[in-house]
Amino acid sequence: MSSAPTNPWGRVDDEGNVYVKTTDGERLIGQWPGGDPAEAMSLYVRRYEGLEVEVDLLEKRLEGGALSPDDAAKAVTKVRAQIVDAQALGDLDSLLKRLDALQPAIDKQREQRKVERAAKVAEAQTEKTRIAEEAEKIAAGNDWKAGADRLRALLDEWKALPRLSKSADDELWHRFSTARTAYTRRRKTHFGEQSTLREHAKTVKEKLIVEAEALSTSTDWGQTAGKYRDLMAEWKKAGSAPRNVEDKLWKRFRAAQDAFFTARDEANAKLDAEYEVNAEKKLEILAEAEKLLPIKDVDAARKAWLDIADRWEEAGKVPRARISEFEGRIRKVEQAVREATESKWKKTDPEKSARADDMIGKLQRAIDEVGEKIAAAEAKGDKKRVKDLQADLDSKQAFLDMAKKAQADFS
Repeated sequence: MSSAPTNPWGRVDDEGNVYVKTTDGERLIGQWPGGDPAEAMSLYVRRYEGLEVEVDLLEKRLEGGALSPDDAAKAVTKVRAQIVDAQALGDLDSLLKRLDALQPAIDKQREQRKVERAAKVAEAQTEKTRIAEEAEKIAAGNDWKAGADRLRALLDEWKALPRLSKSADDELWHRFSTARTAYTRRRKTHFGEQSTLREHAKTVKEKLIVEAEALSTSTDWGQTAGKYRDLMAEWKKAGSAPRNVEDKLWKRFRAAQDAFFTARDEANAKLDAEYEVNAEKKLEILAEAEKLLPIKDVDAARKAWLDIADRWEEAGKVPRARISEFEGRIRKVEQAVREATESKWKKTDPEKSARADDMIGKLQRAIDEVGEKIAAAEAKGDKKRVKDLQADLDSKQAFLDMAKKAQADFS
């Protein structure tokens, strides 16, 4: 009787032949002549365990999504080939069944990947269409700085998206590329024109600087200040010179202006110091003038004002910073005197008073006539006519009251 160890999945015979049991029967997997049968069996069992580990690992990787369906199918084919002809001792049929059980999962993943790819392609088509449309809008505009930056960003977005079908991808790329090319050409033309304009501005500003520097020593303060305002308007109208010279040109132009206005301010400061004496005189005159307010005696106020106005002019100029204050206060008094005088004249205007008297006479006669007509209508019992005539009488009476009030204003 053989002393070889037993295994439900195979055996070692007396000649050292090692067999494995499968659904197809026994299969010779190796020989161990003259050796310990237990060692032989242990070796081939370990080989089986290695195959079992391969199947376990493949199941876990497929379940965890670490393998693509194609890679998983290749791995299954490879492991299957190893199992079919394996020189290993164990339940090889169960390993093959486990590999067979992976196929539905692989098919499911393949279909899922197909759906995901289709969704990504659809999303990519939407995104590429958006990119092409946005590029076309940019190409039609004149935003030369932000537009260029945005087109570069759109190109990076395009590169990150998956390809579509050749025809769809080529069509959208043609739109995108055409828009970029059109924008680039227009941008190049724009900056070429800008360069020409900047060179022209440089020439104009250099001439303005010559004029500004020639005026910087002028002491004709008013006229020269006006000329500088004109030069500044021309400077702004000229536009920008090239960036590397614009600041230098402006500093020269500004320096000429500063030299003139500094000298003018110093001269005005000296004058202001002299005018402070005049200001003290005018303050006294202002105090006297403001005592006339509010005006009660129009004739006395007019007489006082004429004297004040003469002395005000004789007092001379005041410092520029105080001109507005002084003029505002004296004009307030002048306006009050004028308004009071006009108001008195309106009330005593003979012509207007005569017109008011004439109007009152006419209205009174008209009212008397309507009164007579009312009396006649009442005698006849004509109530409707009495009513109409009474309305006319009320209206004329209202006008008469207003005329009498106006006459009172003129008296």
